[in-house]
Amino acid sequence: MNAAAPRLTGIADAAETRVGGHDWQRLAADLDGYGNAVLEGLLSAEECRTIAALYDEEAHFRSHIHMARHGFGRGEYRYFRYPLPDLVASLRTALYPRLASVANDWNARMGEDARYPAEHADYLALCHAAGQVRPTPLLLRYGPGDFNCLHQDLYGDLAFPLQVAILLSEPGADFSGGEFVLTEQRPRMQSRAEVVPLRQGDAVAFAVHNRPVQGTKGSYRVNLRHGVSRVRSGRRHTLGLIFHDAS
Repeated sequence: MNAAAPRLTGIADAAETRVGGHDWQRLAADLDGYGNAVLEGLLSAEECRTIAALYDEEAHFRSHIHMARHGFGRGEYRYFRYPLPDLVASLRTALYPRLASVANDWNARMGEDARYPAEHADYLALCHAAGQVRPTPLLLRYGPGDFNCLHQDLYGDLAFPLQVAILLSEPGADFSGGEFVLTEQRPRMQSRAEVVPLRQGDAVAFAVHNRPVQGTKGSYRVNLRHGVSRVRSGRRHTLGLIFHDAS
């Protein structure tokens, strides 16, 4: 089997253009207001099928996780190894600077000292210097009855506060159920849940752990978790883009 990541001619080179073509002022406002924002049609159906097809090719991955064994839910996922497939790496690089701008604003509002560099390579260098060297982009696969418990993707002392999930399967055709779910816990209030509707190729950017919310006396911190509801039928694939590496 050829271990080289597939080259999708013209696609990886265009990642910056396609990411930059979205309305980031609106996306930043959605992230501020709801803790998530949808980038519609980030990948084509062909690109989705190409990435999903990598799942059974062992050479692309460093580890294989069965959720039930760890109490994470039901289903499975695989972490990519370096070098990442061209499209995955290029999207990660192109998305990061826009999200870093939001992350820096959030940290300022929450009174956090940490600031994120403008380029993803510089942030990865910080992760690697801290001993976080294992890549975190992953492919997830769910079948009937599978689900992902509410959780946070924190892999070490350094954790970038936003991440992206891209739905690779088409709801209603490839699977049913399996909605992306976020919960938000506000101080002295009941938790708020949000279901984010996605089509094949849509990406959702969302808060990993905390985000600021504007109150009457300034910003306060809320805690978020994300998961996937039970898949009723079919098979669901997702590409996860996490911007910090793991220890």
